[in-house]
Amino acid sequence: MQEYRSYSEVRKDLFAGATNCVALVSYYIDKIKVSETNAVLEVFEQSAMSKAKEVDEKIQQGTAGKLAGMVIAIKDNICYKDHKVSGSSKILEGFESIYNATVVDRLLAEDAIIISRLNCDEFAMGGSNENSAYGNVLNPLDHSKVPGGSSGGSAAAVTEGLCLAALGSDTGGSIRQPASFCGIVGYKPTYGKVSRYGLLAYASSFDQIGPMTNTVEDAALIMEVIAGPDEYDSTASQKPAEQYSALLGENNKYKIAYIKDCFESEGIDSEIADKHENLIQELKSAGHQVEGVDFPLLEYMIPNYYILTTAEASSNLARYDGAHFGFRSPDAVDIESTYVKSRSQGFGEEVKRRIMLGTFVLSAGYYDAYYTKGLRVRRLIKEKTEELFKEYDFILLPTAPTTAFGIGENSEDPITMYLQDIFTVHANLAGIPAVSLPLYKHSNGLPFGTQLMAPKHQDAKLLAFSHTLMKK
Repeated sequence: MQEYRSYSEVRKDLFAGATNCVALVSYYIDKIKVSETNAVLEVFEQSAMSKAKEVDEKIQQGTAGKLAGMVIAIKDNICYKDHKVSGSSKILEGFESIYNATVVDRLLAEDAIIISRLNCDEFAMGGSNENSAYGNVLNPLDHSKVPGGSSGGSAAAVTEGLCLAALGSDTGGSIRQPASFCGIVGYKPTYGKVSRYGLLAYASSFDQIGPMTNTVEDAALIMEVIAGPDEYDSTASQKPAEQYSALLGENNKYKIAYIKDCFESEGIDSEIADKHENLIQELKSAGHQVEGVDFPLLEYMIPNYYILTTAEASSNLARYDGAHFGFRSPDAVDIESTYVKSRSQGFGEEVKRRIMLGTFVLSAGYYDAYYTKGLRVRRLIKEKTEELFKEYDFILLPTAPTTAFGIGENSEDPITMYLQDIFTVHANLAGIPAVSLPLYKHSNGLPFGTQLMAPKHQDAKLLAFSHTLMKK
């Protein structure tokens, strides 16, 4: 069977009778079985085949949904009823969800086929997919490199062709950075644009589910289905989903800012900086107005992000205590040892590090000095960003400072690992949409992404401009 890289190709063949959903699902299952990247934790063979037969019948009857035959995989922190979900953590080993995430309900309602759950950094905490209880994910383009994280399994699966598209979650760059490392499109919607109901929480005021695809068109199509208000999520926007894919033909001239300090950062690869300098000139030549701007709060973003997200993680992960569900230590002998041993043995090192940091910044005597001050800094970042968007349509910057790094290269240095998020946390702190576009390949043979950010709820405009850039 031909390898499909876009849903338009799949849909054309399905509705022409050149293939069918059962054959398509069988093809992906066979590919997953021989994959060596460890991207897939579990294949949902039975439910995927059942859905494939159902969709084939709907196609015959002319009642198929918008995503009929789109084979999608989901990150292992998104709930799918009667299927396992673990956040790639030992503490939820063997746990089955009793309900669907809103995004899963919406995908299934439009006849997408969910084929598997994908490996990730434990509870979405990491930038390399080396923190999973189920082993590292390998970059399909070079098995000695990481795929990025935390949605590394999602990025690797799409790149390797183990599914047509995947859902990831983005707390500080966890969709965009692995998309950059693996050479695909990674889209983080405006905060609240997509319901978080059924997403295992890391940091609730940052987390956002989004699509990872080969094309902007497929990302836009998935967004049409999964976005919109949700009565189960009080933080979900009440703005209805737009017809994003229908707006992709727009080709306007825009005013674009780039943050000068990002291009002068000592940690950025010189080739990545040079390619983005070239892109700026190309955009100017195409009639766009592109200007360098200062963002004086840039140096505070990473510390601000880690103070606030670890505080929220400390609270959110308190529910995994060994008493109610999930892993319980066999060494426990009483209530206290149940809590202590279950959490000590069930969580990985990085998760424990972030829980401890978060507990510290929330503790008596330090709450105002760290957490309250962090909230104020976040407000300043948000306000400064909104000021920029009064004058500019988009902000342009690299997705990551480097291409995919080697497995184990940064494992012993958490600070270096955390700085991988230096260009991506901005969008999460400000609650704005952002995308990584696979525009370039480094001389080392690995891809790297260009990142665009737009004002809150300007997702349609961001997707339309992204579509234009991908065609350049």
